[in-house]
Amino acid sequence: MPSIPSLRFTLAACCASMLASGCGHGGDSSPPVNTMPNFIVSNSMTTVAYDGNTDDLLTAGLGKTGLAGNAPGFANPAAPSAAELRRLAIWSNYRALVDITANGGYGRFWGPNIDLNGNDTLGEGKIPGTEYLAYADDGSGRQNVTLLVQVPASFDPANPCIVTATSSGSRGVYGAISAAGEWGLKRGCAVAYTDKGGGNGAHELITNLVTLIDGRLANAGAAGVKSLFSANLAPSTLASFNQAFQNRYAYKHAHSQQNPEQDWGKDTLEAIQFAYWALNQQFAPLVDSSRHGVRYQPGGITTIAASVSNGGGASLAAAEQDTQGWITAVVVGEPQINLNMAPNAQVLEGGVRIASAGAPLADYMTYANLLQPCAAAASAAAGAPYLSSLPSTTTQSIRVARCAALAGNNLVSGGDLATQSTDALNRLHAAGYETDSDLLQAPMWDSQAVPAVAVTYANAYTKSNVADNLCGFSFGTTNAQGAAGVTPALSPMPTVFGLGNGVPPTNGINLVFNITPSGVDHRLATADASFTGALCLRALWANGDVRMQTNVNAIRVNANLHGKPAIIVQGRSDALVPVNHASRAYLAMNSLAEGPKSQLSFYEVTNAQHFDAFLSTAGFDNRFVPLHYYNLQALNLMWSHLKSGAALPPSQVIRTLPRGGTPGAGPALSTSNLPPIAGSPASNAIKVGAGIVSVPR
Repeated sequence: MPSIPSLRFTLAACCASMLASGCGHGGDSSPPVNTMPNFIVSNSMTTVAYDGNTDDLLTAGLGKTGLAGNAPGFANPAAPSAAELRRLAIWSNYRALVDITANGGYGRFWGPNIDLNGNDTLGEGKIPGTEYLAYADDGSGRQNVTLLVQVPASFDPANPCIVTATSSGSRGVYGAISAAGEWGLKRGCAVAYTDKGGGNGAHELITNLVTLIDGRLANAGAAGVKSLFSANLAPSTLASFNQAFQNRYAYKHAHSQQNPEQDWGKDTLEAIQFAYWALNQQFAPLVDSSRHGVRYQPGGITTIAASVSNGGGASLAAAEQDTQGWITAVVVGEPQINLNMAPNAQVLEGGVRIASAGAPLADYMTYANLLQPCAAAASAAAGAPYLSSLPSTTTQSIRVARCAALAGNNLVSGGDLATQSTDALNRLHAAGYETDSDLLQAPMWDSQAVPAVAVTYANAYTKSNVADNLCGFSFGTTNAQGAAGVTPALSPMPTVFGLGNGVPPTNGINLVFNITPSGVDHRLATADASFTGALCLRALWANGDVRMQTNVNAIRVNANLHGKPAIIVQGRSDALVPVNHASRAYLAMNSLAEGPKSQLSFYEVTNAQHFDAFLSTAGFDNRFVPLHYYNLQALNLMWSHLKSGAALPPSQVIRTLPRGGTPGAGPALSTSNLPPIAGSPASNAIKVGAGIVSVPR
């Protein structure tokens, strides 16, 4: 992706390189003025100060205890206030990315009460400060990327720092508050958030309701360019769609027709620039009666680009695009990143080359969506944690029927379930999935994580609109039997900003397969769980759909971090974003792109997977460890490196010990389960050079 055009930089950037020209006042002797970045929609901006008691930056006034408790309510459930929606969004997003149970580590290893040294010293952990909220847009009114800057009261103007917290997944703007925001706030840094053009932008088509920047609802026509997202449909098309497919929803990530992923790096950089503006506005002296000067020039603030999953990929993309020095360092977990994988880049594990490494999400996700329901029946996946709302008898019948459908289309081999499912699992291994993730093939599909991502990204990569019903899939409310089109007793829209994750199924809006005008839950639409729809999604990639190829190519990166110190952390058991397609492949490509100038370390954690929030679930608690623990350690290591010159530990495998015990009643997590990142990893060292990464088994 190209660097951000110079015209999009703030006036402060101009001043950094042309200070002598009097940039900002037009005169050689005039001081520069802190001018709002030109991508900010000025009339969208709000500023709110929080006292750290009744409300705060980290917990929305809930504190450590409230975050672990029940969801906060509304005075009027049909029309919650912006403050109530913010509180619910912080509550749900905080819990979405970490294990919130005490036995799992909350309140002991992480949480608002735990200080940066890992000690329980911060009480309820409320943090006073100021929030700046605004849209970034290109002038069309259709992008409306949400940016948010939190400046804690503890921010030291003489020792400024910024931490980015680009949203994970397709979440709203608070979507990385526990993953990166909390650490930054505790460090006294400003935190720069962005929803990167997803952000729970939901459009209820039958009522024409949309969300605004703060989650409140409005009619799409009345909202106009203030809408977080409105489906781009002509009135006649919308009316026809509503008649044929009732109670359906358009979602911004899937249906904006903008392929938002191509701008995730730019969005992250713009969040940083917005933070510079906010800090200058707050801490620079006035140059006249109303305007502030420029205290912080571009590159003058220690800035760590940090987040996880999609937010981690966005941070890497931003660091690659950054040629102006906005980003000092990078710390990311389980990054979803799409590479321009060179033919000579290789990943070896235990001395054996991984045949498939560095594939894009469009490839591995559509393949997993096709094979996982069958692979879940393999003996190697027996005893997998159960994450389905369906009865086990139903999921078993789906496995049998999907295997038969795959075999009937020559996509797996074998004449019985055992042979077919084993072959399906082996094909996933050949496609880059680790054997360490075998037990997660079932829950990743049964929980609908993989189908939802496959559908959302296929829509995004083909720039489809909601009325296209790409491959027969849409998003809608369903009844207990899975039939779509029902009118819920209470619309999900009032809480979609607070509880939604931007990718149905979420908040009562489900993934449906439109085999009839009414449609059915995709798992129940046919005996083989909408196999023809899954096959259609796979064909878009496998058969070289031009739209998909073009838009996937637009998001690929080259792994050139321009010498910035960086840490990547990922779990070996990750079954959503396989480590061979993400971190291992990125490390290989980085060694080609930067060679000896590279300052990238990669820490691969055994027995860690993608969703720490699942660790409170039976079968996850006793088998897997929290990746978040190591994300926090990586941030501390990077801080020491930047501030005191401490060496970053080299790339390595961290061999953890699962908690064990009875599923659902695992013993309390302890440091014996979590060995430290080693300064000298010896036989656990990951070797890298000339595009070849060698990971010890």
